[in-house]
Parts: sequence; structure tokens; C-alpha cells
Amino acid sequence: MSNNYEMMYILRPDLSEEQVQEVSSKYKTMLQESGASDLQVQVRGKRHLAYPIQNFNDGIYIQVNYKADGSQIKAIERDMRLGEMVIRYLTMKLDAEPVALEADAPPSEPAAPGA
Repeated sequence: MSNNYEMMYILRPDLSEEQVQEVSSKYKTMLQESGASDLQVQVRGKRHLAYPIQNFNDGIYIQVNYKADGSQIKAIERDMRLGEMVIRYLTMKLDAEPVALEADAPPSEPAAPGA
């Protein structure tokens, strides 16, 4: 059974653009070889972290959305944990169908005072 996943990982801020592309393509290839489909990789760029991680105040954010059966997660997260480039990662299983917001829905009314 195929599920939708979203993985976000943060790379060290001192990496060059070539190194970022190399790491990004490495994880994309790992996912493809293990059977993931509908891969979408987005490099979100360098952002300031809310708190220091491994003495870094900034990080390069990369988001990957894909469909898979879940067996890929363990191997790719192990590689991220053991490598030196990734300082933080998170994989989330998404709902089967994303819920679309209705554009024509009337705005909700504010609560009555004292309610």
C-alpha cells in the first residue's frame, strides 16, 4: 500500500551550493531506488533556526514529498543520522487525500461576547 510522506531535513549552513545539490540528489536517488514515486524536492534555502543545533544558528532547509510503502524511511533516516551534512530531519506520513479549502465558503462569524 502506498502512502504520502513529507520529509524535511536541515543541512549545515556552511555547505556550498554544489554540496547541497549533491546531498539532495543522493537522497532523491535513494528514495527512487527503494521504490518511492511522485518525488518532489524543494530547496527552501538558508533560514535562521529557532535555537542552535550542533552550534549552528542557520540551516539549509530541504523538503521532499513522495509516495511509498514506508520501508524507505528507516534506511534514509539512518544515513542522515550517521552523516555529517544533515543536522536535523523529520518524516511525516500525510493523509491519503489532502483537504482542499473551499474558496466560496463564508467566513466564520466571531463568537458572541461573553460566550
